[in-house]
Order: sequence, then structure tokens, then C-alpha cells
Amino acid sequence: MPDYDELTAFLGEWGPFQRLIFFLLSASIIPNGFTGLSAVFLTASPEHRCLVPDTVNLSSAWRNHSIPLEMKDGRQVPHKCRRYRLATIANFSALGLEPGEDVDLKQLELENCLDGWEYSKEVFLSTIVTEWNLVCNDAWKAPLTTSMFYVGVLLGSFISGQLSDRFGRKPVLFWTMGMHTGFSFLQVFSVNFEMFTLLFALVGMGHISNYVAAFVLGTEILSKSIRIIFATLGICIFFAFGFMVLPLFAYFIRDWRMLLMAITLPGVLCGALWWFIPESPRWLISQGRVKEAEVIIRKAAKFNGIVAPSTIFDPSETTNLQDGNAKNTQSHHIYDLVRTRNIRILTIMSIILWLTISVGYFGLSLDTPNLNGNIYVNGFLLAAVEVPAYVLAWLLLQHVTRRYSMAGSLFLGGSVLLILQLVPSDLLYLSTALVMVGKFGITSAYSMVYVYTAELYPTVVRNMGVGVSSTASRLGSILSPYFVYLGAYDRHLPYIVMGSLTILTAIITFFFPESSGVSLPDTIDEMQKVKRIRRVSAMSKKGSAPDSKRKVSTS
Repeated sequence: MPDYDELTAFLGEWGPFQRLIFFLLSASIIPNGFTGLSAVFLTASPEHRCLVPDTVNLSSAWRNHSIPLEMKDGRQVPHKCRRYRLATIANFSALGLEPGEDVDLKQLELENCLDGWEYSKEVFLSTIVTEWNLVCNDAWKAPLTTSMFYVGVLLGSFISGQLSDRFGRKPVLFWTMGMHTGFSFLQVFSVNFEMFTLLFALVGMGHISNYVAAFVLGTEILSKSIRIIFATLGICIFFAFGFMVLPLFAYFIRDWRMLLMAITLPGVLCGALWWFIPESPRWLISQGRVKEAEVIIRKAAKFNGIVAPSTIFDPSETTNLQDGNAKNTQSHHIYDLVRTRNIRILTIMSIILWLTISVGYFGLSLDTPNLNGNIYVNGFLLAAVEVPAYVLAWLLLQHVTRRYSMAGSLFLGGSVLLILQLVPSDLLYLSTALVMVGKFGITSAYSMVYVYTAELYPTVVRNMGVGVSSTASRLGSILSPYFVYLGAYDRHLPYIVMGSLTILTAIITFFFPESSGVSLPDTIDEMQKVKRIRRVSAMSKKGSAPDSKRKVSTS
């Protein structure tokens, strides 16, 4: 019985219809590139110090010395969260005493920023940090905001697939694009940190849901030869394009509310795609809506200038297709991912792999404000480096084995992050260049891990295996803002932690089976064995040889 791809082979591989779907679905991801990492600019913390009100009568000398100095990254800088007690230094000022000459500043009592803070406007006119004073004792709230966005992404990952399976790919794609854009628009009018954070979580749900819906819709409509390019280059590069344009918006719009408005409005334009993007014929057939699927296929044939056969889907063949789908979805449970020793070890290693890659990717992206140099240039470069990383990943998948491709990319990314702490502090451009190389390596691994994981798990639990691994990735993205937050204690600490974890994961990758050129397993018994895990190849039977004579093989 021919499958769907054979039945629709007359459409061709890369006609006008396929090109239109490829570029429209990829273009629908550009707004995701805007909001996916908008926290880099929306939640940035500018230089700040305690506010000393003009109403306090201080001489110019005492006003200049009202903030104590602290050592940070080898240099003395004004303290961000403490000041000398104003009542005390006001008395000294009134008596005509000079700081440092008549009064030992080290002996003065300190107090918190009771009158608020003053923020540098050199880079940002406003962020949510400056508007709601998310600094000092409340500094944890800024990374929490970003983490809650990724919590929304995690929740959206769970529900998006079920919704699209039930209601269709196209409706869910546009509902979630509307959710993504609508809640982003409402964020502009946030009145406090709590409202902004809640809406950001809802934006995260829409963000991942429309991404997944577009991914699934594209892979189901496009032909076999185009799907890999669509998955590795199409939507990934268009996401990177949105990420690259984000710093340009942020450079010209320094106010966080206006910036958020500017990156939200392009999402409204995606609504016009409703009239150009069709529903997935595969999904329609699975729902028994064969006539609707045939209408879409005939329109595609006409668009490609091809005469469609008089009968595309024979009733008996479509019934067999639906029956085949039902047989392939036999009952399996998440317990199957840990049922045998081999698949249990594979699942644990996959979770570690995805979690670490996600921490590295999002940690380096969110660390943009802390890099040396111009934040807008650095933001653009961190986005631009993803394009060659995706191209390299595609080439590696075509010509190099999976394990060496993954391990090599991770070793590259992790090693340069560890080298960073050895770079002299005056070589600012070298430090920034090494961060870019680290992002390049980790991004390459990130784009390959989807394909690699899907090839390792058998058909009966492949969706669950990738789903559990993807969940680990979401947990990594939730934790990543706090890896960046470690930089408040030591500038190199985030890179040391992320680099060490990445190197460790690269070593673990060598223990994975090789899937390149190997047929996809259909059952758990057909899975390849995890490397260097010993197993008994000859099970003991009644009257078998003693244990010492049993054959032991190494996978």
C-alpha cells in the first residue's frame, strides 16, 4: 500500500507551492526571534548607585564621597546598594570637615538606599529594573521574570502538541500566534513587576506553541528531501534573523515599553498568512476528512502547474492509512523510557545532554549585557553567529557521524568558555570573540540534538523520548538566568560553570550509540546498545554452562 508521500509524489519536491510554504512558515517564526530573547534588553540592569536627595545639605566634596567604594573585577567602583549614613555626613559637612582629611571614611556607618537609586542613562533610558527598582535585595526578581517566560515555554510544550493533534495544525498555529502577540501587547501596559511576569509566562506559552505548530505543519506538508532543510535551516535561521534585528530595534528605542511595542507589532502582520498557509493534508486524512485534504492537494498541484490525477486518495487506501496510524499509536507509557537498563541509561544521558546544551545556549544569549563592549553590537553578533552554526550543523549531519559531530561542537563551545578566565583583562575584544566561538559551538550542538535524539529512540516511544528530553531543555532555559546571575559574585564564574558542564556533556556524548547510516529502530529490543555498557549475551538456561563460561559482549 503506498504511503502519503508516494500518493502525493506527483507534486514534485521543490515547486512554487513548496517554496511558498517553506518561506511563509519560516517567516512566521521571526517574531519569536524578537520576543524569545527580548529579556536581554527589557530586564537589563544599568549602572546604579544610591540616590542622595538634593534636599540633603552636603558640600560638593561630601556629595562626591557619599557612596563607599567596593572592589569588583579588580577595580574599585561605587557601591550599588549602600551609602554612608546621610545624617552623619550632613553633620560633618555643616562643621566644615573634609572627607578623607578630617574624617576617616572607613569608620563611617553605612545604610541602605533609603531614597531609592539613580541609574545611568548612557545605555538604557528605562528597563523594568529601573522602573520597579529590581536591584540589591530585589535583584533576584529580574532573572525570575526571564525564568517565568521559560516556565511558560515549558507549559506550552506540553499542551501545544495535544491541541494541534485535536484541533488541527493551522488553527493552533494562528491561535497561538495571536496569544503570543496579544499578551506581548498587554505587557506594554504592565503596572507592576507581578503583572509583567505573569504576562511574560503567557507570552512564553504562545511563543513555543506557535513554533511547534509551524514546525509540525511544515514537516507534514513538505517532501522528505526538504523536511531536513526546513527543520535545520529554515525556521532556525529565520528565528536567528529575528534575534539579529532585535538589537537594531533596541539601539534606536531605549525605553522598554516602546521597544516592547515595536517588537510586538510585526506579529500582527502574521495574521495575513491565514489565507496562504493551508491545513496539513496528513492531519485531515488522519481525521477522516479526505475530501478537504484532496482539495488542498489539487490547489497545490495547480499552483505548481501540474495536472493532478483524477483520483488522488482512493477510499480503500485512505482507510488503510488511518488503520495504519491507529496501529502505530499502540499504548506505551513513559515507564517504557526506563523499563530496560539500556533505554534507562540512554534516557538519563539524553536528559543531561539537553539540559546542559540549553543552559549554555540561553545562558550565553542572556549574558549579553555583561560582555565587554557595546551591548547592541554584541547582541547582533551573538545572533549572527547562529547562522553559520546552523549551516555547519546541517553539513555535519550530512557528512560526519552524529557522535563526533555533537562531541566536537560541545568540546569547542566548552573549551573556549574555560579559556576565558585566562585571558588578560585588557584584551576585551579577545574575550568577546571567545564568547562568540562558544555560542557558535553550543548552537551547532543544539540544532543537531533534535535529529540525533529522534534517531536513537525506537518508533514506539520516539515522541515520548524526544518530549522528555525537550522538557529537560526547558528546565535548562529556566535555570539559565541564574547561571548568568552568578556573574554578580565573580565575572568568570558563569563561564567556568557552563564551560565545565559542556565539556562533561561532550565526554558523555561518546557513550551514546552511533545513529548515522543506521536504520531507525521500531521497537525497544531493536535499539542500539549504549557504548561500554556490558550485558550478558547468553541468558542462563536450564543446564547451561557455569557463569564463568558465559559469553559477555561489550556494546
